[in-house]
Amino acid sequence: MKLVSYDRGTGWKPGLLHGNQVFDLNAALWAAGRRASTDLPSVRAFLQDHSGQLPEIAAAVGPVLDSGALEPAGACDSVKLGPPVTDPAKVLCVGLNYSDHVGETGRAMPAHPDLFAKFASSLIGPYDAIDRSDVTDNLDFEGELAVVIGRQCARVDESEALSYVAGLSVLNDITARDLQYRGTQWLAGKAVDRATPFGPAIVTLDEIGDPQELDIETFVNGTRVQGSNTRHMIFSVARIISYISQFLTLGPGDVIATGTPEGIGAKRNPPLWLRPGDKVEVVLEKVGTLRNEIH
Repeated sequence: MKLVSYDRGTGWKPGLLHGNQVFDLNAALWAAGRRASTDLPSVRAFLQDHSGQLPEIAAAVGPVLDSGALEPAGACDSVKLGPPVTDPAKVLCVGLNYSDHVGETGRAMPAHPDLFAKFASSLIGPYDAIDRSDVTDNLDFEGELAVVIGRQCARVDESEALSYVAGLSVLNDITARDLQYRGTQWLAGKAVDRATPFGPAIVTLDEIGDPQELDIETFVNGTRVQGSNTRHMIFSVARIISYISQFLTLGPGDVIATGTPEGIGAKRNPPLWLRPGDKVEVVLEKVGTLRNEIH
């Protein structure tokens, strides 16, 4: 199952991506006999309302979408896709989570996940323009696997952590390096308004399998600048969730970006900064692709 947020001119609605068609999630739930009250306003509300039921819902909704009985809201190129969770309560990020990236930064290998935060105001859709390049001369890319939490998660063991995951998505942790390094905290460089592409969908784990066996690549103007596999993470998805949940309760719709591999623009010689007109793609195997232009 692939969960999306889409807009046809009346505001964000929760949807399902099936092939290249977007369907209204509420309509699909009604048709599958899985909804008996008022419409859900968002993907986050859906996750809150159906906590822990995603496999059963996927099994019920899939045949409805396959049957052709439900009219789609439109194809991907005719509806606007937003961040799959438009209103997350938390957007958490892990820095320095691939050994090759740690190496290129010259930092010591971390003993625990290195965490920082973004905000919902930073997030944009999978094909939106990144329109804040005027605030920085050092705009950089970081292709990442993103995790979306499906149910309340507090003090969970690593062996159980994946059962709290709604699914995976793709995130580009676009960073203003000059702002990032003005102080000892990274917030200024990481939380620029409308500069973090996220999407196109939340893909449930039954369609993915092992989250630690996925190829991830970033391209700038068609040139491959990052390439790795999630097996090279220092801290696995399960380890990250378990670690965070020991001190911070995670809830449905919370987003965790899990770090970027080697190849960022700041560590190239000369540095590769993103400029207006540049096109950036992040491709995560079995999950999806972000395509964004710098404005």
